[in-house]
Parts: sequence; C-alpha cells; structure tokens
Amino acid sequence: MPVSRRLTAALLLGALAAPAFAPAGLAADPPPDRVCLNKAEQRAAVAAHKAIPLVQAVKILRQHRHRVDMVGARLCRRGDTLVYVLTLLSRSGKVTRVIVDAANGEVINGR
Repeated sequence: MPVSRRLTAALLLGALAAPAFAPAGLAADPPPDRVCLNKAEQRAAVAAHKAIPLVQAVKILRQHRHRVDMVGARLCRRGDTLVYVLTLLSRSGKVTRVIVDAANGEVINGR
C-alpha cells in the first residue's frame, strides 16, 4: 500500500476512533442546536422527499470542493430544517465540518 494511502487510512481510523476517547461533552455530542436522526428516521425523510439522498448531497458538494473525502455524515434537524452535517478530510489532511441543506444540497456553513 502506498505511503499516502496508509497515511489517509491511519488518519481516517484516528478520526473515527477519536470520539470514543473524547472527554464527556466534547466532540461526540452534536451541538445543542441540532438533533440528529437515527437510520430509520433518515430513510423515512428521504422516502418522503424531505431530504435528498446523501449520495446526491455529496455529489453536489464535490462540484464545489473537488479534493475531499467524506469521513462522517449525519442527518440532523436544525430548527425546522433538515441538514447534513458532513465531516470531510482534504488531501492535505485538514478535517473540516460542512453543513448542507438536506432539501436541496446547498452548502449552509463550512468551517
């Protein structure tokens, strides 16, 4: 396996394991302004056309940010709106969180 793939795999595994080792109240909990849906609720929201499929949201996002890999995704309620909270890993190794309107795929907030 090439070094860059090993590094990406190690970063991905580290990013996925980090919430398990985070102190209570940090990183693992969603921000208080959002309540995330479970898998059954996510499927129901997509089936009811209240949210676009995650694949479609990622495809729209990649049209704007070409060189990123998704390492995490959640569908959450933010007030009356459904949003995807996407955790992305750039090719440079920087982890960012982007909030995407689940109804239309429009980027709401990216940091």
